[in-house]
Amino acid sequence: MVEYQDDVSSRAWQHDSAQRLIAGYGVIVASFFDVGCSRSLPWEQRPQAAALLAAITDPDRPFDALMVGEFERAFCAGQFEVLLPLLDEHGIQVWLPEAGGPIDPADPVHQALVLMLGHQSQREILRSRFRTTAAMQVQARDQGRHLGGRPPCGYRLVDAGPHPNAAHARWGRRLHRLDPDPETALTVRWMFAQRLAGCSVAGIARTLNAMAVAPPSAHDRARNPHRSGAAWTVRTVAAILANPRYTGRQVWNRQGIDHHETRPGDKTSRPPGRKPSHHWNQRDQWVISTVVVHPPLVSEQDFLRAQQIKALDVPDYGNPHRYRLTGLVICGLCRRRLEGQWVHGRAGYRCRHGYTSGSDVQPDRAKTLYLREEHVLEQARIQFAHLIDLDPHALAPDDLAGQLRQRQITIVCTPVSITLDVGADSPVEPPTSPRLAVSPGDTTSPAGEKEAPIEGADETPK
Repeated sequence: MVEYQDDVSSRAWQHDSAQRLIAGYGVIVASFFDVGCSRSLPWEQRPQAAALLAAITDPDRPFDALMVGEFERAFCAGQFEVLLPLLDEHGIQVWLPEAGGPIDPADPVHQALVLMLGHQSQREILRSRFRTTAAMQVQARDQGRHLGGRPPCGYRLVDAGPHPNAAHARWGRRLHRLDPDPETALTVRWMFAQRLAGCSVAGIARTLNAMAVAPPSAHDRARNPHRSGAAWTVRTVAAILANPRYTGRQVWNRQGIDHHETRPGDKTSRPPGRKPSHHWNQRDQWVISTVVVHPPLVSEQDFLRAQQIKALDVPDYGNPHRYRLTGLVICGLCRRRLEGQWVHGRAGYRCRHGYTSGSDVQPDRAKTLYLREEHVLEQARIQFAHLIDLDPHALAPDDLAGQLRQRQITIVCTPVSITLDVGADSPVEPPTSPRLAVSPGDTTSPAGEKEAPIEGADETPK
């Protein structure tokens, strides 16, 4: 990471290395040095390397050779072999300290050297990833170390003594641990007590808002500038009640990172535009300290009891809930995306027009919009088939959803209509005006069934 690197020293020693390499042959007339750019990025995506490529193609350039201070910082995997034809085309020699002079692309020994250096550079990335992850696992499990990040709501960071590494300790680095926050710890303890007493997650959020208790993002604005801090949400309460660190144990690796690299360690192997993403790991992948390392806010027994109250991710009959049109259904009244809801054993969608279970009911708010997935699919299939001149019965539900996503077509729904939206330039004119058997003021579901209250519908994503 850039904050842990001394770019001035690094630039200086690489410059000295290049000067020793060309002593008696020439002088350095320009320097290109990227700071904070991964070696696995292609040169076109590194500012200084891209500037060097542009300078190479300039016929009036003031240089005729390229000296590399350190191969492992300049190239990774097969990047050097990719650049060689361009350099050769413009008459640019490449000098490497490892070769003791210029590289001859036709020399088998030099070819083997470049291949070895490229793989060594890539191996260093993978080795660093593995060593870092393995070390953090040991530190969390055996030492109960706090490994960075913001403290959970209800805790604060306090000094835990000098760093165990003597060199770091001499530099003044200190360890930190979690300690109950006098302002928020009581709130967290109250939340667990309410959950164990049978209160729903949504009910806890409503009560906190009614009591004007500041949510975590409002209590710590410095770490949450991207959040409004206006109110407690169901998701916030659920996250706190599911966090095992409140039992006093250190927990690490609850989240993992996907690099999306088809060739590990090579960022160029990612699909275009794809960036690393985080995901929640399964519980058997968590790293939990063997002993209690900070004051608990709830006992382990009570924490486990609170988890058993939580709604199941998978229903009793064993089939996970599946929604084909997730992200495709838009409310025609407020333009929000409808959320999936499983009712009476069937997939459906609803829009509460910005209302959440953590807020009080307003008497003048719009009625919640409920739609059965099968009804939305049927109307969307008829209109899409009309759009592409195809028999509606030839479209399977999964194929229809895939086609809509591929063409970036959304489904706009109101209490009385379902319409495909393909953009302002080419609106879909359905062959018939689709209508649902629901009046604007009706509070029943499209099937005419009264909507049953679902405990935990806002607590656990399906």
